[in-house]
Amino acid sequence: MGSEPAPRRARFEELDWVDTPMGELSLRRRREPTTGLDVYEVKLGEEWLMSSLFTASEEALARIGLEAVRPARGDGGLHVVVGGLGLGYTARTALLDDGVAELVVVEVLPPVIAWHERGLLPGAAALVEDPRTVLRTGDFFAMARGDGFDPAVPGRRWDAVLLDVDHSPDHVLHGSHADLYTADGLTRFSRLLSPGGVFGLWSDDPPDEAFADRLRAVFADVRAHVVDFANPLTGGRSACTVYVATAAG
Repeated sequence: MGSEPAPRRARFEELDWVDTPMGELSLRRRREPTTGLDVYEVKLGEEWLMSSLFTASEEALARIGLEAVRPARGDGGLHVVVGGLGLGYTARTALLDDGVAELVVVEVLPPVIAWHERGLLPGAAALVEDPRTVLRTGDFFAMARGDGFDPAVPGRRWDAVLLDVDHSPDHVLHGSHADLYTADGLTRFSRLLSPGGVFGLWSDDPPDEAFADRLRAVFADVRAHVVDFANPLTGGRSACTVYVATAAG
């Protein structure tokens, strides 16, 4: 008697749904017909926040940001903050750098942290089980306006802060985020960076010269990197921007 065939996996599955102060948050898995691969997607209200189909720029944020801080820090001992956990690609890429001694990930939505702790996402264990990782529930932008990202050490400075929350400096998920992208907000924020520290920012828009000028008014060096990647949905190419701003020192 032959064995029973394995049950077919559903082409679409809602892995989690929760009502949050920011709106209805859902994590979905679906089979992408153009690639045949499982795709994980996050939706907040009517906004699509992220998809595992498009991760090149999130990974580039970590790589480019940490490469920029190397001249000031050498080969090790980097203390890094990632703003926004999402599907975890920026954080996991940062941990691939052996020079990272500590990675604090600040996420405002507790369910997102729970997805990783429950193993709902591929690769989550590599992030959660790494002893360098601290997953911290909190409002990144409120922390940036206040005492910083370590409640035990108010005003603590960091070698790199990598932010991937808003769609762009002009397209924010919540109005309270907008202050960070002003000249005053960037000036206050820069005080949380060590001398020679790096602020890395992901944006879904092309490079914005007006925003780059605001960065230049605060930081010693500013670069806007265009990250180009294949788009399997269109069969063409897409691009995002990674800003890297280096503090004096």
